[in-house]
Amino acid sequence: MHDLIARIAAKAGISEGIAQQGVAIILSFLAKEGPESQVGKLLDAIPGARAMVEARNESDSGSGGGGLLGGLLGSAGGMMGAFGELKGLGLEMGEVQTVAKETLDYSKEQAGDETVDDIISSIPGLSQFI
Repeated sequence: MHDLIARIAAKAGISEGIAQQGVAIILSFLAKEGPESQVGKLLDAIPGARAMVEARNESDSGSGGGGLLGGLLGSAGGMMGAFGELKGLGLEMGEVQTVAKETLDYSKEQAGDETVDDIISSIPGLSQFI
C-alpha cells in the first residue's frame, strides 16, 4: 500500500497524507458501489486495503459523516460524492484524475485487469470519468 501512496504523491505532486486519504476515498467508493465478489477480490489483493476501507467506514459512521458538508456530499452518493470528497481534500481536477488513475492501475497490477474492469463496468459512468 505504501508503494501506491508514494507513487501517487510523486505523480500528482501532493503529500503522502493526502494521497492516502484519496486512496481511501476511492477504495471505499468502489467497495460501496461495486459488485461485492469482485470488490472482495480487489481488497484481498492489496495488502492493507480492506483495513483502510473498514477504518474509513468506522470513521464516517462515528463522526456523523463529516458534518454538514460531509453529509451533503455523502447524500449525493456515488461517483459525485467521491469526487466531492476528493475535491474537499484540496485536489485540483488533474490531481483527482491522477489519484484515481494510479489507484486503479495499481489495483489492476495487484488484482488483475479482469477483476478491476468488472468493477469499473458495473458502476454507471465511472469508465467515462477515468
